[in-house]
Amino acid sequence: MPRILFSILWIGLLFLWDARPVLAQESPASPSTTQPQVKVNMLNVCSPTAEEQKEIAAALARVPKQPLFGSDFEVTRGRSTLTDMPSFLQAGQGSHVAGEPSVASYVRIRREFSVQALFSSVQYSFSNDGQNMVETLVLHVRDPKDLIQVSLEDSASAVASSEAMLGSNTPATRVRLERFGKSSVALARCLAAEAGPAPDQSAYEPLFRSASEVMANYRGLLSVKTTVPEELAKISGISKAKPSPMNKMKPHVAAREKP
Repeated sequence: MPRILFSILWIGLLFLWDARPVLAQESPASPSTTQPQVKVNMLNVCSPTAEEQKEIAAALARVPKQPLFGSDFEVTRGRSTLTDMPSFLQAGQGSHVAGEPSVASYVRIRREFSVQALFSSVQYSFSNDGQNMVETLVLHVRDPKDLIQVSLEDSASAVASSEAMLGSNTPATRVRLERFGKSSVALARCLAAEAGPAPDQSAYEPLFRSASEVMANYRGLLSVKTTVPEELAKISGISKAKPSPMNKMKPHVAAREKP
């Protein structure tokens, strides 16, 4: 009887030993199913595709040249501390960005379009951090189905004053389309990098020219050439103003009652 029991146990051990590789093959570890998939969309801002060029051209053509503005508007000014590299500075542009945070003065102008317009509002902003001046024009779509907003941007460095930059009608150097449920489409002026010469962007000159015309038109429609310098002067006046001295309070000693 003990021999029979021992034989049964021995056969069982052999069966488990032979089945172990088979079980391991049937349930292999799948690292791909446990790690989340990450999707990264890279924007080719230097050389967009032919389809993307058509989208940019169509969006710029839909910007109204003589819009009907509503009664609502907004003009704001202020100062902002910049800790990150500005979006208009592209790799290889050769602009020096200090590691320390910089302070930029800005002016924003917003106007509302009439109800029948494709776009609901337009916002213009001008910022100056002492080294670079940046203009940004953003048009928001009223009923976004495919297109959400169109943004144009230009910049200049080593400019004497805001009046000089605004008076020269600085050409647009960046166009960006924000789309609903899709990645953005962008075109930017790319300069030479350390790895090689500047890319040939002669095919995109009509798009840059159209974007510059839109920017120049809205400079006039929003009266930025007069409003921006006036608002920046107010910011400069606030920073230079000395705080009013506090009235020196003489110590008051309560009169003691005579006994």
